[in-house]
Amino acid sequence: MSYEHILVETADDVTTITLNRPDRLNACPPDMAMEIRDVLVSPGDARAILITGSGRAFCSGADLAANASSSVTGGRRAYDSLSRSYNPLMAEFTRCPVPIITAVNGPAAGIGCSIALASDFAIAGTSAYFLQAFVNIGLVPDGGASWMLPRLVGKARASEMMLLGEKIPAEKAADWGLIYKCVADDDLLAEAQALAQRLARGPTVALGVMRQNIAKALDMSYSDALANEAKGQWTAGDSADAVEGAMAFLQKRKAEFQGK
Repeated sequence: MSYEHILVETADDVTTITLNRPDRLNACPPDMAMEIRDVLVSPGDARAILITGSGRAFCSGADLAANASSSVTGGRRAYDSLSRSYNPLMAEFTRCPVPIITAVNGPAAGIGCSIALASDFAIAGTSAYFLQAFVNIGLVPDGGASWMLPRLVGKARASEMMLLGEKIPAEKAADWGLIYKCVADDDLLAEAQALAQRLARGPTVALGVMRQNIAKALDMSYSDALANEAKGQWTAGDSADAVEGAMAFLQKRKAEFQGK
């Protein structure tokens, strides 16, 4: 399927989504958000998803003007766009059944920052940075940032990002634990692709349960998390990959998972 704002390619069990508005630093209009969501909802045969940006940016933020209505303006338009497009996209990151990697090249601002950090593994090039600039235009962070950032880096650092609107360079983001890894710009895509391939060769059912358990556990009590893990173990234990994993262990060989 072809899209207007993104490129989608699947090879070797990995689907790569490239945000493709380089002339706008890949600013994300509501339609782009829904195109990304469409891929996450139905990943097909993909066993991992990689998201990156074309040109010199990952995503410079929302682009509400691209879909602006002459009869709906200001705060109401932003509310409607979040409710109908951006929030459904962000919610889908948790529900997606396969691991998601983001390769962050250049700025990841606003909703672009949220997209980058909503992945299981965010890898950034040294020239990349993360920015919540809403305070500079009298708005508030969205796309799940106010939930996500305190959990990733704590209240003080989240306040620095949101209330002061300061850029967080990739190396600093890695030091904070905001992202998985910072690598040289020239190595970014290769590093991200290698990780995507590693995950795509893993036990897909179990990986999907793991990523959902992590997300759910952030809002669960310890006892509820234990019960949720037991349910997840039931799901994973009934998979063909679990059978293969057990046989490989007994036969002292490396498991060959098929994603089933």
